[in-house]
Amino acid sequence: MTMLRRGRCLLWIPVVLWCCAPTHRRSAVAAAESCEPRFLSNVRQITSDFVKAGEGYFSPDATTIVYQAIRPEYPFYQIFTQPLSGGKPRLISTGRGRTTCSYFAPDGKQILFASSHLHPELAREEQAEREREEADRKSGQRRRYSWDFDPYMDIYVCDLEGNHRTRLTSEYGYDAEGAYSRDGRLIAYCHAEEPPDAATGANSGAARNPDIWVMNADGSGKRRITSAPGYDGGPFISPDAQWIVFRTDRKRADYLQIHVISLDGQHEVEVTDQADRISWAPYWHPTQPLLIWTSADHANPRARPNYDLHVMPYQVVDGKFVPGEITRITDDPAADVLPVFSPDGRQLMWTATRTGDRSSQLFIADFHWPPRP
Repeated sequence: MTMLRRGRCLLWIPVVLWCCAPTHRRSAVAAAESCEPRFLSNVRQITSDFVKAGEGYFSPDATTIVYQAIRPEYPFYQIFTQPLSGGKPRLISTGRGRTTCSYFAPDGKQILFASSHLHPELAREEQAEREREEADRKSGQRRRYSWDFDPYMDIYVCDLEGNHRTRLTSEYGYDAEGAYSRDGRLIAYCHAEEPPDAATGANSGAARNPDIWVMNADGSGKRRITSAPGYDGGPFISPDAQWIVFRTDRKRADYLQIHVISLDGQHEVEVTDQADRISWAPYWHPTQPLLIWTSADHANPRARPNYDLHVMPYQVVDGKFVPGEITRITDDPAADVLPVFSPDGRQLMWTATRTGDRSSQLFIADFHWPPRP
């Protein structure tokens, strides 16, 4: 099973997304017909010098971003911060283990992220990944991006320099894909347990039913929000702290759709239900009733799916979440994924393969809603 990050963090996708890229740039004629200029302007790349980078988030004052990236000397993603005005990236994770799903605390004083640096067999994991990379280099093939539900993945917070690290989850099983509520009181995240083997009682090594959970910001008060079969992940709490948006493949394995559920877990709505499309990485606009996510048509198994960004207005009527009309806002031949808004909603940052070397990097643009004529 192939898995891809949210996002805000992880997900399953049967396609080479992080490796796919355009074989040529959009022609002048095609550019003139693009929908993109109505919604985005001043598009620019903001990360480089990494093998790949992505899943970035803004600091509360929008002066800094936090993201995951792979350096040439180490095989797994690590977490970095970087001033938006320019400057050298700062490593804030430990430098070892798989890391993912970073996010600024609303007070701007801490950073949340998930890490497997305490894995008891970490050296073996690192060596195995280096061997896979060497085999790919010799074969000339680009391997699908994959992500494990590492049972030693836990959620941590640290200060802006990566110090004073506190572990928020310690239960055996995968804990990641976390994000704060706007008031900083809650963290929504994905938790996947590993059932014991019936014969030996040992952990089986297979993640069971990843679900959405919520905990207090200090790691206390953990409670499950979803419990349906299949994967539920990549949650974000709405600006008014009434709803959680997430992705799920419960209807068709690997074919993610967008759902919204009330914070008490009582009211759930299918935002997308498109049999041949994969939709994932949803994110709330901070000041307007809008959702954004990435989606691609998988109806033709011989065609390369083109992931683009989509937005949807919504309403809450008599306590019910009501989805609106979906609009595509990018149409570049590269992959556009993992969109997030700045705290004032005026900028959009996302991960894209719009690079000359086909690597995924972070891009940013001014966002226009309503769209320009």
